[in-house]
Amino acid sequence: MKTILCLASLMAVYCAVDSKYSPPKVQVYSSSPGEFGQDNTLICHVSGFHPPDINIQLMKNGEEISGAKQTDLAFKQDWHFHLTKSVSFKPMSGEKYSCQVTHGSNLMKHYAWEPNM
Repeated sequence: MKTILCLASLMAVYCAVDSKYSPPKVQVYSSSPGEFGQDNTLICHVSGFHPPDINIQLMKNGEEISGAKQTDLAFKQDWHFHLTKSVSFKPMSGEKYSCQVTHGSNLMKHYAWEPNM
């Protein structure tokens, strides 16, 4: 009987948490200041989102960059999740870099990297 009550309590908490939607906060940056022709790392940090159903892609001129690495999905005590994806790149003049994020069934959004060059 205790097991059934415990499972029912867990399910109630899960349903209450699952019903709350929080859009992701997205930061796109490089590990070093952007310099054309210099090796660097493009980073997309996505945080504060719920539910955890999310897809992150690092893009160059609208095409996904291969070889990107992603951290494990992590969460804070309030069940808001965070994730980071990164890839090595060498920015050149005229190229556009961005992070494309699709959260749940919502439309994807693009977040541009600003090289500050």
